[in-house]
Formats: sequence, C-alpha cells, structure tokens
Amino acid sequence: MVDEPAPPASEAFPPTGRLAGIDYGTVRIGVSVCDPLRILVSPLEIHQVAGEVRDSAYFQALVKRERIEGFVVGLPIHCDGGESDKSRQAREFARWLLEVTSIPVRLFDERFTTSAAQSRMRSAAGSGKRTRHRLVDAIAAQVILESFLEAARYSGELPGQSVQAAASGDQPLE
Repeated sequence: MVDEPAPPASEAFPPTGRLAGIDYGTVRIGVSVCDPLRILVSPLEIHQVAGEVRDSAYFQALVKRERIEGFVVGLPIHCDGGESDKSRQAREFARWLLEVTSIPVRLFDERFTTSAAQSRMRSAAGSGKRTRHRLVDAIAAQVILESFLEAARYSGELPGQSVQAAASGDQPLE
C-alpha cells in the first residue's frame, strides 16, 4: 500500500468511537452503525435522497443523534480493480459528506457487498420480498462497515482511502 501524506485535522480518522457505514446510491443511501468499541455492526436505516439541503440536514442530525465519530463510504470497484462513474459519484459524495459534517470519512472497497447483503436477506426468515428489497441498502452498509472493521483488526492499519486519494484502476476519474 502506498503511504498517503498525513491528512488534514478534519480528515484524521478516530481510533475509537461509533462509525457509520454508508452504501451510497443516487436514490437511496443505506446507513449502518457500530458500537463505540467497534465490535457489533447493525443496519440502521435507508435515507431517501432528497436534495443537497435536506441531505445535509439529515447527515448532520445523524452525526448528533448517533454520536458518529467517522464515516466509511463504500467505493464501487470493478473486479479488475478499475473504477467507474459510480466510483466517481461515491468519491464526490464522500468529499461532500466530509464538508457538510466535518466528520472524517474513509472510502472502502465495496465489491460484492450487495450480493452478500442479498444473500443475508434471503436467509432471513419472516421478511416479505418487498421489505427485504427495501432493506438491502442498509444491509449492504452493514457489510461495508463490518468488512472495514475486520480489515482494520486484521492488518492493524487504517484500511481504505482518504477522500483526497486519487482514483485507481484503468479509468482515470480526475
């Protein structure tokens, strides 16, 4: 992994405290949270995208209500490591989220999280198809945050990328 320069104070990722996992979409945004010790992760809710002003208010309120210390935003990466327009949108969202909340944000590879979320939901008993479909984004956010925390425990380092990191893969995004 390439060493990144030290992030500005507003980007320094906290070693403890509650995190929110984000499965970004242009229509819906899945949100999950972990406990302050970063052991358990739970799907929290799905936010319907409602425009910049309402979305800003939502995320600012989320930070206060859930005592969020950092965000982990899923970064869609192709199987070959390349990035796409969806990757660019997730990067732009992560920079915007940092700007409107002043809470540190990390981007984390979200490959296979939607399929993992769908698999979890299929195995969950008692939920109707419509309910499961609506929850997939929150479950995907849970998988993103769980994967991030597992990578942090396994490597002992901060996984993912800063919101200022350059795009990687075959397609230049800048």
